[in-house]
Amino acid sequence: MKKGRIRKVFPGGNTSRGFYSFYDHIIEQDAARIFIIKGGPGVGKSTFMRKIAEAMLEKGFDCEYHCCGSDNGSLDGVVFPAIRVALLDGTAPHIVDPRNPGAVDEIIHLGDHWNEAGLKSHKKEILETNKEVGRLFRRAYGYLASAKIFLDQVESYYRDTQALNAGALDKLCLDLVHEIFEGKTRQTENPRARHLFATAITPAGPESHLNTLVDHLSKRYIVSGDDGTGKSTLVARLMDAAMMRGFNVEAYHCALTPENIDHLIIPALDVAVINSVEPHFYMPGENDAVFDTMQFVNPIVNEQYLAEKTVAREMYRRSMELAVEFIAKAKGEHDRMEAFYTPYMDYTAINTRREKTLQRILEIADFRSPASP
Repeated sequence: MKKGRIRKVFPGGNTSRGFYSFYDHIIEQDAARIFIIKGGPGVGKSTFMRKIAEAMLEKGFDCEYHCCGSDNGSLDGVVFPAIRVALLDGTAPHIVDPRNPGAVDEIIHLGDHWNEAGLKSHKKEILETNKEVGRLFRRAYGYLASAKIFLDQVESYYRDTQALNAGALDKLCLDLVHEIFEGKTRQTENPRARHLFATAITPAGPESHLNTLVDHLSKRYIVSGDDGTGKSTLVARLMDAAMMRGFNVEAYHCALTPENIDHLIIPALDVAVINSVEPHFYMPGENDAVFDTMQFVNPIVNEQYLAEKTVAREMYRRSMELAVEFIAKAKGEHDRMEAFYTPYMDYTAINTRREKTLQRILEIADFRSPASP
Protein backbone atom coordinates (compact mmCIF):
# COMPACT_ATOMS: atom_id res chain seq x y z
CA MET A 1 0.00 0.00 0.00
CA LYS A 2 1.30 3.45 -0.92
CA LYS A 3 1.88 5.67 2.08
CA GLY A 4 -0.11 8.89 2.33
CA ARG A 5 1.40 12.33 1.64
CA ILE A 6 1.93 14.99 4.31
CA ARG A 7 1.15 18.68 3.87
CA LYS A 8 2.33 21.01 6.64
CA VAL A 9 0.73 24.36 7.47
CA PHE A 10 0.33 26.69 10.44
CA PRO A 11 -3.28 27.48 11.46
CA GLY A 12 -2.12 30.34 13.69
CA GLY A 13 0.99 32.39 14.27
CA ASN A 14 2.93 34.95 16.27
CA THR A 15 2.53 38.14 14.25
CA SER A 16 2.82 41.93 14.48
CA ARG A 17 -0.84 41.83 15.56
CA GLY A 18 -0.24 39.33 18.34
CA PHE A 19 -1.40 35.72 18.07
CA TYR A 20 -3.38 35.51 14.82
CA SER A 21 -5.65 32.56 14.17
CA PHE A 22 -7.08 30.96 11.02
CA TYR A 23 -8.52 28.06 13.01
CA ASP A 24 -11.89 28.45 11.32
CA HIS A 25 -10.20 27.40 8.07
CA ILE A 26 -8.71 24.12 9.29
CA ILE A 27 -11.78 22.16 8.19
CA GLU A 28 -15.35 22.92 7.16
CA GLN A 29 -17.94 23.10 9.93
CA ASP A 30 -20.01 20.40 8.18
CA ALA A 31 -17.13 17.93 8.35
CA ALA A 32 -17.74 14.24 8.95
CA ARG A 33 -16.18 14.48 12.43
CA ILE A 34 -14.11 16.97 14.44
CA PHE A 35 -12.43 15.69 17.59
CA ILE A 36 -11.50 18.58 19.92
CA ILE A 37 -8.67 17.59 22.27
CA LYS A 38 -8.71 19.32 25.66
CA GLY A 39 -6.28 19.21 28.56
CA GLY A 40 -3.34 21.10 30.05
CA PRO A 41 0.24 21.41 28.80
CA GLY A 42 2.18 18.17 28.79
CA VAL A 43 -0.86 15.88 28.85
CA GLY A 44 -0.05 14.42 25.43
CA LYS A 45 -2.43 16.24 23.02
CA SER A 46 0.15 16.63 20.24
CA THR A 47 1.39 13.05 20.60
CA PHE A 48 -2.22 11.81 20.60
CA MET A 49 -2.85 13.51 17.25
CA ARG A 50 0.54 12.66 15.71
CA LYS A 51 0.30 8.93 16.39
CA ILE A 52 -3.17 8.77 14.85
CA ALA A 53 -1.86 10.70 11.84
CA GLU A 54 1.08 8.32 11.45
CA ALA A 55 -1.25 5.32 11.54
CA MET A 56 -3.52 6.85 8.90
CA LEU A 57 -0.54 7.73 6.68
CA GLU A 58 0.57 4.08 6.80
CA LYS A 59 -2.90 3.11 5.59
CA GLY A 60 -2.56 5.40 2.57
CA PHE A 61 -4.49 8.46 3.73
CA ASP A 62 -3.06 11.90 2.96
CA CYS A 63 -2.75 14.08 6.03
CA GLU A 64 -2.40 17.76 6.86
CA TYR A 65 -0.21 18.55 9.83
CA HIS A 66 -1.31 21.84 11.39
CA CYS A 67 1.90 22.82 13.15
CA CYS A 68 2.28 24.91 16.27
CA GLY A 69 4.08 28.21 15.67
CA SER A 70 5.10 28.51 19.33
CA ASP A 71 6.57 25.02 19.73
CA ASN A 72 8.65 23.53 16.92
CA GLY A 73 7.70 19.90 16.46
CA SER A 74 4.32 20.18 18.18
CA LEU A 75 0.94 19.94 16.46
CA ASP A 76 -2.18 22.06 16.83
CA GLY A 77 -4.23 19.73 14.65
CA VAL A 78 -4.34 17.04 11.98
CA VAL A 79 -6.78 16.73 9.08
CA PHE A 80 -7.60 13.80 6.81
CA PRO A 81 -9.10 15.59 3.77
CA ALA A 82 -10.35 12.50 1.95
CA ILE A 83 -12.70 11.54 4.79
CA ARG A 84 -13.22 15.10 6.16
CA VAL A 85 -12.09 14.27 9.68
CA ALA A 86 -9.95 16.49 11.95
CA LEU A 87 -8.41 16.39 15.39
CA LEU A 88 -7.79 19.83 16.94
CA ASP A 89 -6.03 21.13 20.03
CA GLY A 90 -8.82 23.08 21.69
CA THR A 91 -6.78 24.83 24.40
CA ALA A 92 -5.44 28.40 24.70
CA PRO A 93 -4.42 30.47 22.81
CA HIS A 94 -6.64 28.89 20.14
CA ILE A 95 -9.62 27.85 22.24
CA VAL A 96 -11.98 25.67 20.20
CA ASP A 97 -15.40 24.60 21.41
CA PRO A 98 -17.98 22.41 19.64
CA ARG A 99 -20.23 24.31 17.24
CA ASN A 100 -22.29 21.28 16.29
CA PRO A 101 -21.97 19.00 19.34
CA GLY A 102 -22.67 15.38 18.64
CA ALA A 103 -23.58 15.92 15.00
CA VAL A 104 -20.02 16.90 14.01
CA ASP A 105 -17.93 17.87 17.02
CA GLU A 106 -17.00 16.03 20.17
CA ILE A 107 -14.56 16.70 23.00
CA ILE A 108 -11.83 14.30 24.06
CA HIS A 109 -10.67 15.56 27.48
CA LEU A 110 -7.28 14.13 28.37
CA GLY A 111 -7.75 15.73 31.78
CA ASP A 112 -9.90 12.68 32.52
CA HIS A 113 -6.60 10.83 32.93
CA TRP A 114 -4.67 13.04 35.32
CA ASN A 115 -4.10 12.91 39.05
CA GLU A 116 -5.81 16.09 40.21
CA ALA A 117 -4.38 15.95 43.72
CA GLY A 118 -0.85 15.79 42.32
CA LEU A 119 -1.44 18.82 40.08
CA LYS A 120 -2.93 20.83 42.95
CA SER A 121 0.29 20.31 44.88
CA HIS A 122 1.98 22.46 42.18
CA LYS A 123 -0.78 25.05 41.89
CA LYS A 124 1.44 28.00 42.86
CA GLU A 125 4.20 27.09 40.38
CA ILE A 126 1.71 26.45 37.56
CA LEU A 127 0.00 29.81 38.06
CA GLU A 128 3.31 31.68 38.23
CA THR A 129 4.70 29.95 35.14
CA ASN A 130 1.52 30.54 33.15
CA LYS A 131 1.67 34.24 34.04
CA GLU A 132 5.30 34.45 32.94
CA VAL A 133 4.50 32.78 29.60
CA GLY A 134 1.91 35.50 28.95
CA ARG A 135 4.35 38.27 29.87
CA LEU A 136 7.06 36.92 27.56
CA PHE A 137 4.65 36.65 24.63
CA ARG A 138 3.56 40.25 25.19
CA ARG A 139 7.19 41.33 24.93
CA ALA A 140 7.62 39.24 21.77
CA TYR A 141 4.54 40.78 20.16
CA GLY A 142 5.83 44.25 20.97
CA TYR A 143 9.03 43.55 19.05
CA LEU A 144 7.07 42.01 16.16
CA ALA A 145 4.96 45.18 15.97
CA SER A 146 8.22 47.15 15.91
CA ALA A 147 9.57 44.91 13.12
CA LYS A 148 6.45 45.65 11.07
CA ILE A 149 6.98 49.43 11.50
CA PHE A 150 10.56 49.20 10.25
CA LEU A 151 9.63 46.86 7.38
CA ASP A 152 6.99 49.39 6.31
CA GLN A 153 9.78 51.98 6.16
CA VAL A 154 11.88 49.66 3.99
CA GLU A 155 8.96 49.10 1.63
CA SER A 156 8.20 52.82 1.40
CA TYR A 157 11.55 53.49 -0.34
CA TYR A 158 10.24 52.59 -3.81
CA ARG A 159 7.08 54.61 -3.29
CA ASP A 160 8.90 57.66 -1.94
CA THR A 161 11.37 57.66 -4.86
CA GLN A 162 8.61 56.80 -7.37
CA ALA A 163 11.02 54.19 -8.68
CA LEU A 164 8.44 51.40 -9.09
CA ASN A 165 6.71 51.29 -12.47
CA ALA A 166 3.19 50.40 -11.31
CA GLY A 167 1.89 50.21 -14.86
CA ALA A 168 4.39 47.48 -15.78
CA LEU A 169 3.36 45.53 -12.70
CA ASP A 170 -0.29 45.84 -13.75
CA LYS A 171 0.57 44.47 -17.18
CA LEU A 172 2.36 41.48 -15.68
CA CYS A 173 -0.71 40.76 -13.58
CA LEU A 174 -2.99 40.87 -16.64
CA ASP A 175 -0.61 38.63 -18.60
CA LEU A 176 -0.60 36.06 -15.79
CA VAL A 177 -4.39 36.15 -15.48
CA HIS A 178 -4.64 35.42 -19.20
CA GLU A 179 -2.06 32.60 -19.06
CA ILE A 180 -3.48 30.89 -15.96
CA PHE A 181 -7.21 31.12 -16.67
CA GLU A 182 -7.67 31.38 -20.44
CA GLY A 183 -9.93 28.56 -21.62
CA LYS A 184 -10.46 27.11 -18.12
CA THR A 185 -14.00 26.10 -17.12
CA ARG A 186 -15.43 27.54 -13.92
CA GLN A 187 -15.09 25.18 -10.98
CA THR A 188 -18.06 26.47 -8.98
CA GLU A 189 -20.49 29.37 -8.74
CA ASN A 190 -19.65 29.86 -5.05
CA PRO A 191 -15.86 29.69 -4.72
CA ARG A 192 -14.24 29.53 -1.30
CA ALA A 193 -10.95 30.89 -0.01
CA ARG A 194 -9.11 28.91 2.65
CA HIS A 195 -6.72 31.01 4.72
CA LEU A 196 -3.67 29.63 6.55
CA PHE A 197 0.05 30.27 7.10
CA ALA A 198 2.84 28.42 5.29
CA THR A 199 5.45 30.16 7.47
CA ALA A 200 5.55 31.01 11.17
CA ILE A 201 7.80 32.95 13.53
CA THR A 202 8.77 30.19 15.95
CA PRO A 203 11.10 29.77 18.97
CA ALA A 204 13.76 28.64 16.48
CA GLY A 205 13.17 31.61 14.16
CA PRO A 206 11.07 31.80 10.99
CA GLU A 207 10.11 28.33 9.74
CA SER A 208 8.46 27.57 6.40
CA HIS A 209 6.71 24.43 5.15
CA LEU A 210 6.02 25.86 1.69
CA ASN A 211 7.70 22.97 -0.11
CA THR A 212 5.19 20.46 1.30
CA LEU A 213 2.38 22.49 -0.25
CA VAL A 214 3.73 23.24 -3.74
CA ASP A 215 6.45 20.72 -4.67
CA HIS A 216 3.95 18.25 -6.12
CA LEU A 217 2.02 20.78 -8.23
CA SER A 218 2.38 20.77 -12.01
CA LYS A 219 2.93 24.54 -12.40
CA ARG A 220 4.44 27.22 -10.18
CA TYR A 221 4.70 30.95 -10.85
CA ILE A 222 7.51 32.31 -8.68
CA VAL A 223 7.71 36.03 -7.96
CA SER A 224 10.89 37.50 -6.47
CA GLY A 225 12.05 41.03 -5.75
CA ASP A 226 12.77 43.46 -2.93
CA ASP A 227 10.27 44.37 -0.21
CA GLY A 228 7.95 47.07 -1.49
CA THR A 229 8.04 46.12 -5.18
CA GLY A 230 4.49 44.78 -5.39
CA LYS A 231 4.83 41.02 -4.87
CA SER A 232 2.01 40.67 -2.32
CA THR A 233 -0.18 42.96 -4.41
CA LEU A 234 0.34 40.71 -7.42
CA VAL A 235 -0.56 37.57 -5.45
CA ALA A 236 -3.70 39.20 -4.01
CA ARG A 237 -4.87 40.29 -7.46
CA LEU A 238 -4.42 36.79 -8.85
CA MET A 239 -6.43 35.44 -5.93
CA ASP A 240 -9.27 37.85 -6.74
CA ALA A 241 -9.08 36.84 -10.40
CA ALA A 242 -9.30 33.16 -9.49
CA MET A 243 -12.36 33.61 -7.30
CA MET A 244 -14.12 35.83 -9.84
CA ARG A 245 -13.63 33.00 -12.34
CA GLY A 246 -15.14 30.45 -9.97
CA PHE A 247 -12.08 28.70 -8.52
CA ASN A 248 -11.55 27.71 -4.90
CA VAL A 249 -8.22 28.95 -3.57
CA GLU A 250 -5.81 28.45 -0.71
CA ALA A 251 -4.31 31.74 0.51
CA TYR A 252 -1.16 31.58 2.64
CA HIS A 253 -0.58 34.72 4.65
CA CYS A 254 2.55 36.59 5.70
CA ALA A 255 3.88 35.40 9.07
CA LEU A 256 4.65 38.97 10.21
CA THR A 257 1.85 40.90 8.49
CA PRO A 258 -1.15 38.53 8.41
CA GLU A 259 -3.29 40.87 6.29
CA ASN A 260 -0.86 40.27 3.38
CA ILE A 261 -0.97 37.13 1.23
CA ASP A 262 2.38 35.58 0.31
CA HIS A 263 1.31 32.51 -1.66
CA LEU A 264 -1.69 31.29 -3.60
CA ILE A 265 -2.68 27.76 -4.59
CA ILE A 266 -5.49 27.01 -7.06
CA PRO A 267 -6.04 23.27 -6.45
CA ALA A 268 -8.34 22.64 -9.43
CA LEU A 269 -5.67 23.98 -11.81
CA ASP A 270 -2.73 22.38 -9.97
CA VAL A 271 -1.13 25.85 -9.88
CA ALA A 272 0.70 27.90 -7.25
CA VAL A 273 1.83 31.52 -7.18
CA ILE A 274 4.77 31.91 -4.81
CA ASN A 275 6.27 35.00 -3.23
CA SER A 276 9.90 33.90 -3.04
CA VAL A 277 11.49 36.08 -0.39
CA GLU A 278 13.16 35.63 2.98
CA PRO A 279 12.31 33.48 4.94
CA HIS A 280 10.49 31.42 2.29
CA PHE A 281 12.80 31.45 -0.71
CA TYR A 282 11.78 28.82 -3.26
CA MET A 283 14.17 27.19 -5.70
CA PRO A 284 12.59 27.12 -9.20
CA GLY A 285 12.11 23.84 -11.01
CA GLU A 286 12.44 23.12 -14.72
CA ASN A 287 8.83 24.00 -15.61
CA ASP A 288 8.45 26.95 -13.26
CA ALA A 289 7.92 30.51 -14.48
CA VAL A 290 10.01 33.09 -12.60
CA PHE A 291 9.37 36.84 -12.45
CA ASP A 292 11.53 39.44 -10.72
CA THR A 293 9.65 42.61 -9.80
CA MET A 294 12.98 44.48 -9.71
CA GLN A 295 12.65 44.65 -13.50
CA PHE A 296 9.90 47.22 -12.89
CA VAL A 297 12.15 49.47 -10.79
CA ASN A 298 13.66 52.48 -12.53
CA PRO A 299 17.33 53.10 -11.71
CA ILE A 300 16.62 56.07 -9.45
CA VAL A 301 18.95 56.36 -6.47
CA ASN A 302 18.30 58.83 -3.68
CA GLU A 303 21.30 58.47 -1.37
CA GLN A 304 19.47 59.88 1.65
CA TYR A 305 16.45 57.60 1.21
CA LEU A 306 18.72 54.62 0.52
CA ALA A 307 20.64 55.22 3.77
CA GLU A 308 17.37 55.46 5.67
CA LYS A 309 16.21 52.24 4.07
CA THR A 310 19.40 50.46 5.15
CA VAL A 311 18.98 51.58 8.76
CA ALA A 312 15.30 50.58 8.76
CA ARG A 313 16.17 47.09 7.50
CA GLU A 314 18.81 46.71 10.21
CA MET A 315 16.26 47.74 12.83
CA TYR A 316 13.72 45.34 11.34
CA ARG A 317 16.17 42.43 11.60
CA ARG A 318 17.11 43.33 15.17
CA SER A 319 13.46 43.57 16.19
CA MET A 320 12.83 40.15 14.67
CA GLU A 321 15.80 38.69 16.53
CA LEU A 322 14.53 40.05 19.85
CA ALA A 323 11.01 38.78 19.14
CA VAL A 324 12.34 35.28 18.51
CA GLU A 325 14.39 35.43 21.70
CA PHE A 326 11.26 36.16 23.74
CA ILE A 327 9.22 33.50 21.93
CA ALA A 328 11.98 31.02 22.76
CA LYS A 329 11.93 32.12 26.42
CA ALA A 330 8.15 31.67 26.47
CA LYS A 331 8.55 28.15 25.14
CA GLY A 332 11.11 27.43 27.87
CA GLU A 333 8.61 28.51 30.51
CA HIS A 334 5.87 26.48 28.81
CA ASP A 335 8.15 23.42 28.88
CA ARG A 336 8.68 24.04 32.59
CA MET A 337 4.91 24.09 33.09
CA GLU A 338 4.53 20.83 31.15
CA ALA A 339 6.93 19.21 33.62
CA PHE A 340 4.39 19.80 36.41
CA TYR A 341 1.72 17.83 34.49
CA THR A 342 3.71 14.93 33.02
CA PRO A 343 4.27 12.93 36.25
CA TYR A 344 0.57 12.94 37.03
CA MET A 345 -0.76 11.61 33.73
CA ASP A 346 -2.00 8.07 33.11
CA TYR A 347 -0.47 7.59 29.67
CA THR A 348 -1.58 3.94 29.50
CA ALA A 349 -5.20 5.08 29.67
CA ILE A 350 -4.49 7.83 27.13
CA ASN A 351 -2.93 5.29 24.73
CA THR A 352 -6.03 3.10 25.05
CA ARG A 353 -8.25 6.08 24.32
CA ARG A 354 -6.12 6.98 21.32
CA GLU A 355 -6.48 3.49 19.85
CA LYS A 356 -10.26 3.66 20.29
CA THR A 357 -10.31 7.06 18.56
CA LEU A 358 -8.22 5.68 15.69
CA GLN A 359 -10.67 2.80 15.23
CA ARG A 360 -13.58 5.23 15.12
CA ILE A 361 -11.81 7.26 12.43
CA LEU A 362 -11.15 4.11 10.40
CA GLU A 363 -14.84 3.22 10.69
CA ILE A 364 -15.69 6.65 9.28
CA ALA A 365 -13.18 6.06 6.49
CA ASP A 366 -14.79 2.74 5.58
CA PHE A 367 -18.26 4.26 5.74
CA ARG A 368 -17.25 7.09 3.40
CA SER A 369 -15.21 4.91 1.03
CA PRO A 370 -16.52 4.80 -2.57
CA ALA A 371 -16.13 1.03 -2.39
CA SER A 372 -18.55 0.76 0.55
CA PRO A 373 -22.02 -0.62 -0.22
